[in-house]
Parts: sequence; C-alpha cells; structure tokens
Amino acid sequence: MSLFHRLAALLGGLALVTPLCAADIDARSYGYPLHNPFEATIATTPPPLRPALPADSDIDQADYQVRLRPERQFEVPENFWSVTRLRYRLAQQPGEAPLIFIIAGTGAHYASGTTEYLKKLFYGAGYHVVQLSSPASYDFMTAASRFATPGITSEDADDLYRVMQAVRAQHPRLAISEYHLTGYSLGALQAAFVSHLDETRRSFNFRRVLLLNPPVNLYTSIRNLDRLVQTRVEGIDSTTTFYELVLGKLTRYFQAKGYVDLNDALLYDFQHSAEQLSDEQMAMLIGAVFRFAAADISFTSDLINRRGLITPVGQPIAEGTSLTPFFKRALQCDFDCYIREQLIPMWRARHDGGSLTQLIDQVSLYALEQYLKGSDKIAVMHNADDLILGRGDLGFLRRTFGERLTLYPLGGHCGNLNYRVNSDAMLEFFRG
Repeated sequence: MSLFHRLAALLGGLALVTPLCAADIDARSYGYPLHNPFEATIATTPPPLRPALPADSDIDQADYQVRLRPERQFEVPENFWSVTRLRYRLAQQPGEAPLIFIIAGTGAHYASGTTEYLKKLFYGAGYHVVQLSSPASYDFMTAASRFATPGITSEDADDLYRVMQAVRAQHPRLAISEYHLTGYSLGALQAAFVSHLDETRRSFNFRRVLLLNPPVNLYTSIRNLDRLVQTRVEGIDSTTTFYELVLGKLTRYFQAKGYVDLNDALLYDFQHSAEQLSDEQMAMLIGAVFRFAAADISFTSDLINRRGLITPVGQPIAEGTSLTPFFKRALQCDFDCYIREQLIPMWRARHDGGSLTQLIDQVSLYALEQYLKGSDKIAVMHNADDLILGRGDLGFLRRTFGERLTLYPLGGHCGNLNYRVNSDAMLEFFRG
C-alpha cells in the first residue's frame, strides 16, 4: 500500500468581452450551505443535501486487471509486484447503455470516495461506468505508465488512452451505445487531453466530456497546494505536532458524543462541534494530504526509474524491507521539488531542452485553448472559491468555454460535487 493511502486512511481573473457568457450561479439561489472553501473541500456536502444513490448491492460491478507493462515485474521490487497489473472497476447495466470513463484526481485510487460517488451517480442514471486510477497514483505509475514520471499531461493522457482501449478489449460482449468521459481535479485536466487525443485516434468518439474542477495552470495549482502545508497553526510547537493536535480534537469530539461513528457525516458534524478546526488547521490538513500524494509520486518515480534521489541505486528492497526511511525522505519533497528534480530533467532529456515556462504551457489547459474553444462537446463545472485557481484562471475559462462553463460561487475544491444541484447538472449535461 502506498504512503498516501496509508496516511490518508488516518487522517481570479475577470472575463474579457466574449461572444458567449458563462453560466454563473447566483450565490443566493444556489443553496450550498458551506461558505468556507477549506471546510467545503474537507467536509463536502451535508448528507441531507446529497442525491439519492443506488446501494452497492444494487450495482452489477467487479474489479478487473489488465497487463500493460509486463517488463515492470523485473524493474520493481517484489513488494510492488501486486500492482504490476493495473486494476480498475467496471459497473455494467443489464443491456445496451452508454459507457462513461471516470479519471480520478491527483494520486487517487480508482475506488476512492469521489470516484465511487460518481460511479453510483452515473450508474443510477443508466450508464456503464469504468473507474480509473489517477496517472499520478503508485499503481498506475507502476502498471500502466511508460515513463513513470507523471506531469507531462499529453503523455499521461496517452497512457490513459491505452488503458481505456485495453479495458474495452477485455469486455467484447459489453453492449455500448456511445462513450462519455469525465474526471475531477487533475483527472479533469487529463480528460481534456484524452479527448483531444481521441480526435485523431477515433477509438471512442466521445459524445460528451465534462471537466470537474480542473487546474487551469497546473503549476499555479501545485504552488497553491504546496503553500497550504506551510501555514502557521496555533497550538503547534516543538512538543505538539499537527497530527497530535487533530487527534486530540477528534478524541474529545467522540468522547462528547459517547461513541465512535466514522460515517460520511463525520467531518460536517465535527466542523459544527466545539472541536472544529480553524481555517489554518484545515489549510494544513488539505496541504498535508497533497504532500503525501507528492511523496508517493516522488518515491515511486525515483524507484522505477532508478534515479537514486530517494532510494539508493542498487539497494536491495525485499518484501520485509522497511520503507519508512525512504518515505521520510520523500516527504521532504513537495510537488515543486518533484518538478525540479524529476519531471523537468526527464522532459528536457526527451524534448531537447526547454524552460519551466514552456513546460507549464504544454501541460496546462493553455495547450488546448483553440481545441477547447471549438469543441461543443466539452464543458467545465468549477467553483469561484476553488483553492487551486490563481489570478487569471477564471478569465481563461470564461474566454475559452463561454456558456459551456458553469461557475458555482461556493464549494472549495470539489466539495460540492455531491450536492444535489451539481449532480442534477452533471446528469443533464450528459443527457444533452
């Protein structure tokens, strides 16, 4: 199991004149109750305001695996052998139906909470659903990535496309009427590049593509998230760590309730108790989760490519080898560090040099601006208070997507995806 998943388990630009206007949702009529973007990002939507979803027992679903990089069995230590075949989840309808691919967000597993929610939403609406791990997850990097150095979005999209083709080939009897595509967070950016790739390869001819809270400038989003973990938090000193502070709050919260109940309503209820986290504490919690994801990426990429930055080249790693020293070293490297030490050197070696600015332009939505402007099948749903957006990002989205951009006033980063208003809008878009 990866470091990210071990620890996670414990724990604006103005638009210029445009021919079309974005659908800006009025804050007073929207009804989403969380006005703090940090709280919305962590707690998401209160359970009474979420859509009705089918139960797991009512879904015909199973996990499958495909073998795309057979050479990896000889390139990675034996404790990675379990992920040399890429796993994914397929939920299928009893008869012919449209199929939608879901690309998970930064470093997320195909069965993470948001992908599971989206699966249930679309399955309940009559779709076959395929859930895919993020190209930045350790399992995708090991089993499906050609270079195991995520961040070059066009190449990540190429890897995803090969996975999608392999998934379809594995189910020749599945009756599919048409194909759709969506992704959230980093998965939304990659979905845009996958759609662009499909315009020439024509394997799927996606009818509709929905980008949920995508980064516009990938580097800006990374810097925003990296800065969160540097937040100064009251109560943390040389004797009390951030994790001890949060654990103490959770302990007192459950003691006051009289029982421990780890359900979907926990974080929302917790944030409305006497132990609620401050803005600074929530910012650091969000930043810490993304720091774990960065550590996973740095460790896995270094190990597979034998760069020697985190794991010394030639050091034997067996099933019983403690990975703690390597994880500690990896945690010292944030996303910016990963870009400097691993992504840019690989990109320059493969593409004959180039500046950081050139790299940013190639891996962000900017690279597809003309395609996105002219493709009516692609839409964006975003939040005005999203933590990953920077100056000018909303202006770019308005100019590029026009009326195909739905901008919600609240929700933080993906916090309102499971709000009934948003879920209805998603289904309406795919129904056309």
